[in-house]
Amino acid sequence: MPNFTPPQNPATIDADAALAWYDRHARSLPWRVPPAERARGVAADPYRIWLSEVMLQQTTIAAVGRYYARFLALWPDVAALAAAPIEAVLVEWAGLGYYARARNLHACAVAVVERFGGQFPTASAELLTLPGIGPYTAAAIAAITADERVAVVDGNVDRVVARYLALPVPVRDAKDVVRETVQAAVPARAGDFAQALMDLGATICAPRNASCMLCPLRPGCAGTRVDPLQFPVKPVKAERPTRYGHAFVIRDADGDIYLRTRPGKGLLAQMTETPTSQWVSDKQAPNYPVNAEWRHHGQIVHVFTHFRLELEVWSATATDPEALEDGWWADPAELGAEALPSVFRKVLAAAGLE
Repeated sequence: MPNFTPPQNPATIDADAALAWYDRHARSLPWRVPPAERARGVAADPYRIWLSEVMLQQTTIAAVGRYYARFLALWPDVAALAAAPIEAVLVEWAGLGYYARARNLHACAVAVVERFGGQFPTASAELLTLPGIGPYTAAAIAAITADERVAVVDGNVDRVVARYLALPVPVRDAKDVVRETVQAAVPARAGDFAQALMDLGATICAPRNASCMLCPLRPGCAGTRVDPLQFPVKPVKAERPTRYGHAFVIRDADGDIYLRTRPGKGLLAQMTETPTSQWVSDKQAPNYPVNAEWRHHGQIVHVFTHFRLELEVWSATATDPEALEDGWWADPAELGAEALPSVFRKVLAAAGLE
């Protein structure tokens, strides 16, 4: 932590005030048990909380809604999801991005069935033994479903605490301070408290707006004494490199499109693609996968977490379709059933096929 000494006695979050606010203003979310129902003893379903938390990683609630509903319709419990082919899960996940989440989701469901008899665990220690479940997700499930008194710290909570303490450094340099501040305040209603802080960060203490006069934590908040929008302090961003490549859309005489499965490991593993070149740091001439009359359709740009990708899009009709052996031919009308990530849907759209 550069030039930062953690405070000896950081301010205590007023859990009672946060809960009183949450009881009146809790957001209505498909996976959430409202506080009034929770008070009557209705428990949150750990399967639904887990599914929502995995989907919400790096994704907005607005984007997740229809995927969540579709997954529940297809696989209403963890046993149903475990029994599903991984290919089917990837197809339904297509468009949400960060596809390792889908593979971990399926692996976790299988592990719950094999190791816990299909009963989703609710203790953080057990949850941490499952594939794809890290400290945050384990804490969220344990708190929300079983009121385990553990700190649940997502991006919204990071922002609330950074402003509450007026942290002078980026959150990433003070993770322990943020977690300890939340942990010290966790009450018996641990799940509702976790969701209260999340809702405060999403609505009252938002990224570009701080409605301090409406905030139940205002009396103890150091950020309100200056400018709360100064916090969290922004870290210096590393420059995102650009990679270049070519994507090849191949059709046969019937108009079907040649697709294949990406390798089992690495970026977009096991997802569906059109043939592409390697994605490299320097622009290179295309090395066409088959001899044909190739047509250039311009460039598409797709931004991944760690790099920006520029792909030149080409299309052609294969004169010898049987020479392409490691994939399959797909009817353009049925592309919605393919596990195509967004970047390859952009490729197909550029070639006039999506």
